Amino acid sequence: MEENKNIIFVGLMGSGKTTVGKQISKTLERDFLDTDQAIEIKTGVNISTIFELEGEEGFRLREYHLLRDLINSKKKVIATGGGIVLSKENRKLLKQIGTVVYLRSNIQDLVSRLKDDKTRPLIQNVNLAEKFNELFRDRDPLYMSVANYIIETKNKKIRDIKNEILGLLK
Repeated sequence: MEENKNIIFVGLMGSGKTTVGKQISKTLERDFLDTDQAIEIKTGVNISTIFELEGEEGFRLREYHLLRDLINSKKKVIATGGGIVLSKENRKLLKQIGTVVYLRSNIQDLVSRLKDDKTRPLIQNVNLAEKFNELFRDRDPLYMSVANYIIETKNKKIRDIKNEILGLLK
């Protein structure tokens, strides 16, 4: 991998993008950026409020503008929101911005990690297993289409995932 290239994590919510991304950024001594957090900081409100006021479409537009602003960035580790791949323009930008790593999780792990989460708008008041099956079915091909590397996370500790990624990036 080019030394200056960004490393971008994609995958479903709860797949470990932020956790693994922070570990990788620390190890490689790079700046870390979480796109959801960056949008919250820029707007001054949380993602749930953006969804409430602007709908998913408004939020996706904000993701697009953020990615566009990152086009000339270097040496960052970027964790993206789970739905960032839904837009064709975003998929193009992700490939241009850096090396894309897809953290591919299984449904059972995602359900157990997020069963008590009250902050993510897409998983409130729904059957989590059904929702994650639907999201996986719709998004897995999109994640695959942008990924330079696919990491299966089932039964792996964060440290092992981090080491696997660092090995691939060398």
